[in-house]
Amino acid sequence: MSDEPSTSRSGSGGAHVVVLGGGVMGLTTAVLLAEQGRPVRLWSPDRPGETTSAVAGGLCWPYRIEPQERALEWAVRAFGQFSWLAEQPELTGVRLVRGSMPGATPPPEWTRLTGSPPRAPLVDMRTYLPYLLGRFEAAGGRWERRAAGSLAEAAAVADTVVNCTGLGARELVPDPSMRPVRGQVVVVENPGVEEWYVDASDDADETTYVLPQPHGVILGGTAQDGSEETAPDPATAQAVVRRCARIHPGLATARILEHRVGLRPFRPGVRLAAERIGDGAGGDALCVHNYGHGGAGITVSWGCALDAVRLIDSGAGAGAGEEAGQSAGRDAAEGAAVDAAG
Repeated sequence: MSDEPSTSRSGSGGAHVVVLGGGVMGLTTAVLLAEQGRPVRLWSPDRPGETTSAVAGGLCWPYRIEPQERALEWAVRAFGQFSWLAEQPELTGVRLVRGSMPGATPPPEWTRLTGSPPRAPLVDMRTYLPYLLGRFEAAGGRWERRAAGSLAEAAAVADTVVNCTGLGARELVPDPSMRPVRGQVVVVENPGVEEWYVDASDDADETTYVLPQPHGVILGGTAQDGSEETAPDPATAQAVVRRCARIHPGLATARILEHRVGLRPFRPGVRLAAERIGDGAGGDALCVHNYGHGGAGITVSWGCALDAVRLIDSGAGAGAGEEAGQSAGRDAAEGAAVDAAG
């Protein structure tokens, strides 16, 4: 870990990579690259664990992503990784937990994995993000507190740039199709809730869910399209608690521990694509974009990260992966609302 930027472009072990973004997608991609033996630097203005991903409810569930086959493939691949991580929940923060989602019919591929009633990955982001960072650094990766002013800035010091900046891609790329969707949750003391519950049949801007985590129960949520307000709204918090208390009455009087707000990075379709970008000095670098996952970032994280690494391994040229990312990712960005904040 370092707060001092480096200017070296290459190192032992292969092409130098800079990953932009310290959320779950950037960290996951950086872990895979570092564990290949590549010299990898992770640039993020915030320490991993202080990003939007840290606000996430943490339930992995591919709600409303069918019939988008590629997005389901990403989620299924990630399920395998999370199942393995759940073997050490104290270390990783990942558990397989029973729950229910009334009114939702998951794809059969997902039901075969979770069973019925479903047992799905529930990720405690306060433990999981530091776990990923530790795994990245153990593999030789280096985190730097640094915000890229442009893609060219990263291309000037690396052979490969991976853009996992989420909502930040709106200005960095720039990508005007990126938009925030505000999520607000309330964390309360657990009055005895053991299973998760999600009712995703409410109005588009509201979803009722109850997610028991080791540090308390996360109650949600909201999906306010276009809102960039990061301060908690007291009226919204009260409405969230009321809805959740209809499911578990004990939540009505549970002590409130925390209010959280996060902005989901929505896009009409996930951008998982490669192109060549200039370095500002007449040279160029490979840039793999991996952003726009909306509320489904955790759910598809390992699947998307694996595909991003494959694009790098293949030395993909301009436009590679774009069509697949857009078609498969559209509903991934719109669904899995409980994955990210609110």
